[in-house]
Amino acid sequence: MSAQCCAGQLACCCGSAGCSLCCDCCPRIRQSLSTRFMYALYFILVVVLCCIMMSTTVAHKMKEHIPFFEDMCKGIKAGDTCEKLVGYSAVYRVCFGMACFFFIFCLLTLKINNSKSCRAHIHNGFWFFKLLLLGAMCSGAFFIPDQDTFLNAWRYVGAVGGFLFIGIQLLLLVEFAHKWNKNWTAGTASNKLWYASLALVTLIMYSIATGGLVLMAVFYTQKDGCMENKILLGVNGGLCLLISLVAISPCVQNRQPHSGLLQSGVISCYVTYLTFSALSSKPAEVVLDEHGKNVTICVPDFGQDLYRDENLVTILGTSLLIGCILYSCLTSTTRSSSDALQGRYAAPELEIARCCFCFSPGGEDTEEQQQGKEGPRVIYDEKKGTVYIYSYFHFVFFLASLYVMMTVTNWFKSAFCLLP
Repeated sequence: MSAQCCAGQLACCCGSAGCSLCCDCCPRIRQSLSTRFMYALYFILVVVLCCIMMSTTVAHKMKEHIPFFEDMCKGIKAGDTCEKLVGYSAVYRVCFGMACFFFIFCLLTLKINNSKSCRAHIHNGFWFFKLLLLGAMCSGAFFIPDQDTFLNAWRYVGAVGGFLFIGIQLLLLVEFAHKWNKNWTAGTASNKLWYASLALVTLIMYSIATGGLVLMAVFYTQKDGCMENKILLGVNGGLCLLISLVAISPCVQNRQPHSGLLQSGVISCYVTYLTFSALSSKPAEVVLDEHGKNVTICVPDFGQDLYRDENLVTILGTSLLIGCILYSCLTSTTRSSSDALQGRYAAPELEIARCCFCFSPGGEDTEEQQQGKEGPRVIYDEKKGTVYIYSYFHFVFFLASLYVMMTVTNWFKSAFCLLP
């Protein structure tokens, strides 16, 4: 029995079938979901690696505890203290390899309409070889000649891709909030407590957004100076108020009856985070005080470490990114979501209100809901056609790779440190 399990695991790693590791202890899983989960797992592994590369603590611990550390670094031509394997430039190289990995698969999976073609089998399997390919591409980026020119050009590509991902993420957040509001509103016909739930969640969203803007006004502005920060906070706060008014305006309500304050509250929270990220990445202003000494202003005063907020925004940003990626790429890369990006929502239908509204009762992506409990561990739910658009799925991951590169390195603030 153990030999069969090992053989099954090897087939899952090297074969072209979806995989739940072929163990009896694993739950039954749909092929479309397992495929997206594996790609998301690869993405998260690289994100964790990038965070480790940006950690100065890890670099110091490696130098202290690894014997012959400097000799090893010189042997692999990574610098005297392996400085080429850590820091901003290393993150840019690793994310370049990951972005190329997903871009290649985006081109490879263009116009795939069924899961029986050769390209579909490549997309849905061969995980061990894909892991090797991803590792090879991330490692190969360290051997690109003329690193200075490459890093200088790549940071602009990363900025453009990061902004595009933010735009797509905003649209997907609107779809998420729209689905949320529509589902819970459907429950109000039978139970008025769903009204209270909607009001409570909306109040929490606006409380977070308002509290965040107030805290940033306290810590990132001063009575004299910090004009750019004041303008940024004022404009973003005004836009949050504007979208709230637009969401409940009669013209929007006539066109989208399920629109409400919940959607604008979710977007306001996300805009608040983006504002925090921008303020923490902005270079600090230095002025002369009355004694002629240089004083840093427009940053939170946390004691000696004036840039501790960068660590906070990196942790918060990485956590939000992983959460957004899991939603965007595992549940929002379906055909209905790509239609939502173009403003085409499904027609209103009778729904059952539930707390876990992200998934339909039978799963949006399944075609074989009525299979018995006894059966194959992997449910092949794409026999009649693909559940989601493969190329669009990889394109979202491609943009997410650029976004995580810019987020972990605090966007342009530290990008200039890459250059001599």
